[in-house]
Amino acid sequence: MSSDSPTSGFVAFVGAGPGDPNLLTLRGAELLGKADVVVPGVEAHRSLLRHSRPEVEVTEGDYLGHAAAGRLVVRLCEGDPMLFSSVSEEVAACAAAEVDFEIVPGVPSATAVLAYAGIPSAMSTPEFRVVDAAREQDWASHAACPGTLVIYNGLPEAVAIGKALIGGGKPDTTPVAVTASGTTTEQHTVVSTLGRLQADLKHAALAEPALITVGEAVRMRNTLSWFETKPLFGWRVLVPRTREQSQALSEQLVSYGAVPEEVPTISVEPPRTPQQMDRAIKGLVTGRYEWVVFTSANAVKAVREKFEEYGLDARAFAGLKVAAVGDATARALIEFGVRPDLLPSGEQSSEGLVDEWPPYDSMLDPINRVLLPRADISTDTLVAGLTELGWECDDVTAYRTVRAAPPPAPIREAIKGGGFDAVLFTSSSTVRNLVGIAGKPHNVTIIAVIGPQTAKTAEEFGLRVDVMASKPSASALATALAEFGAKQRSAALSAGDTPRKPSQNRRGARRRAK
Repeated sequence: MSSDSPTSGFVAFVGAGPGDPNLLTLRGAELLGKADVVVPGVEAHRSLLRHSRPEVEVTEGDYLGHAAAGRLVVRLCEGDPMLFSSVSEEVAACAAAEVDFEIVPGVPSATAVLAYAGIPSAMSTPEFRVVDAAREQDWASHAACPGTLVIYNGLPEAVAIGKALIGGGKPDTTPVAVTASGTTTEQHTVVSTLGRLQADLKHAALAEPALITVGEAVRMRNTLSWFETKPLFGWRVLVPRTREQSQALSEQLVSYGAVPEEVPTISVEPPRTPQQMDRAIKGLVTGRYEWVVFTSANAVKAVREKFEEYGLDARAFAGLKVAAVGDATARALIEFGVRPDLLPSGEQSSEGLVDEWPPYDSMLDPINRVLLPRADISTDTLVAGLTELGWECDDVTAYRTVRAAPPPAPIREAIKGGGFDAVLFTSSSTVRNLVGIAGKPHNVTIIAVIGPQTAKTAEEFGLRVDVMASKPSASALATALAEFGAKQRSAALSAGDTPRKPSQNRRGARRRAK
């Protein structure tokens, strides 16, 4: 049975795809969003719960009772529920119990994993054959397959299967690819031939789920591989930021093949006393200031929240000049409805802003006051620079930055033990706070910083800076790390070596910061 909007007891068998959670179908996501009960099936499927309501019930037990009581149940299935799936008995049980059900196809591993491995499933081949090794015994019958042969559940018997195919007449030079953990950032492909399969798999340390692909299409991998060749493929990257700031950066890192891990090091809190900000907002509205300077997106957020508290909006900035430091700050202002009048054209810092700030001129500027809503730990560089130019500054604490609680023990151990491939520092405070709550990153970990001041702080803590952003923005920092990773990969390939992640060099000699 199928229903667009199930309203009574119902079980949906949803294909979860081959591993990449982004390959879930739209129908699958829709049903997860409506589900009362979700049965994940395997641990990896729990990542798909982000599509579900917060109050959804997650169970591994008998779910027919829930459906019989009128609840919508989503049973997540690996790959496609109708292809080599073990849920046929569960579907039959629903039918026998007269419980309505729907089967939602999923992206099958047979095509998806090959695509992620850079192997065409049916390009220029006369046949595409999929076999389940758990059910197949007569491998010689598949030796005559003129196209691509894809084998599920065959890793434990891969060598024996290869010998059987050769025995059935398949040339021992036939290309073979064995891909484990396909479509995930743990994906690893070993390319071999039927004759060399035993030797090449001996030290590969592959595990199920895995697919074996046999046929000439495997040769196309050198040209079509796109997933495992991403610049940061499989890199575990530490993102020590405030949680609300890290989403866009993490998404960008994922696009480069990385596995970002967000570890909050800073908690942003309101000022201890609100009176100073209250006076500043009142002065902004009544014309006390000529300029307002925002040095962070958090400052914009703090002022915006005060505006909302007083029933104000962006129109209160009419007649004021607004300056901003950094792309993220400018974006936050534009989202608020305020377009900055001044942005540093060079270095995005307080120093860069002062370099371009006009000196006070009593003939041109009716008011000589500047409002600076900032963090409680801001430096005096900007105030000193503007004061020297003849401006009077109201330096107001808009928010406080507080060191976050230490991360769980496994994270701390990974930081100090070299379990992370890279760490991104987006400010000096993230350096200080990460070292304070979790310890100093291992010397094999690539240290990437957003700018010179952050680099200086990192070096003061004995860290070797490997990567610096071309401009002080989180996006530029992620791009710089990806370019670094691409160069490392290219250098390894040029030397005839297999590219390695930094964390795989833990036993190697890496230069420590002096």
